[in-house]
Amino acid sequence: MTFKQMFTSSIGKKLVMGLTGLFLISFLIVHVSINATIFADLFNPDDNGEMFNKAAHFMGSTVLIRILEVGLMAGIVLHIVQGYMLEMLNRKARAVGYDKPMGNAGSKWYSRSMGLLGTLLLLFFILHFSHFWVPARFTHQGLDMPVNYNGVDMHDMFSLMKVTFSQLWVVIAYIIGCISLFWHLMHGFQSAFRTVGVSNNRYLVLLSSIGVGFSLIVSLLFALMPIAMYLEWIG
Repeated sequence: MTFKQMFTSSIGKKLVMGLTGLFLISFLIVHVSINATIFADLFNPDDNGEMFNKAAHFMGSTVLIRILEVGLMAGIVLHIVQGYMLEMLNRKARAVGYDKPMGNAGSKWYSRSMGLLGTLLLLFFILHFSHFWVPARFTHQGLDMPVNYNGVDMHDMFSLMKVTFSQLWVVIAYIIGCISLFWHLMHGFQSAFRTVGVSNNRYLVLLSSIGVGFSLIVSLLFALMPIAMYLEWIG
């Protein structure tokens, strides 16, 4: 398969989707681990977001991380574009919409709804980026008062999260986004490994179980963050 065919053929598009999917899965592991440091406040009342702010500062100030961030954005865009192109090809082949039978009784509803789930996730990402990534990197809106740890000034991302998640509509939007992420991962996790060549049934059964656990844990952790902030369990 040529480089051009990876982006033009149906098989190539699926391969790109699988590879970018695996890349984004690895990113989710890092992202949820960093964000989960907000829960340090539960175990140390004096933390007051210090661990999270330090972790966010490290991610935002390390040169290698900033370079990888460019690759991450490229991976997200590529995954979205190829996903929509595959969805259009599938719709054209089936000549049906979401409100009609898909002709594949053996597939799960979320497998048949990846386009819809992907669209909900795209809207969720845009909202999330506007709340945190854009202020942290560009506008600094809501980050006028830095915090200082060991002589180093840092953005107070913890306080920004508290303000953002004090709004009920934002919390509800994030919960919907996390639910969409769960169902998207339920199909995408195993599908990504299938696409890159994993075909042994024993491995696929194992990957299916791991995928369910991964999807549940990651989505639940992400959802608990705005809920915990809104209900003032932390902060």
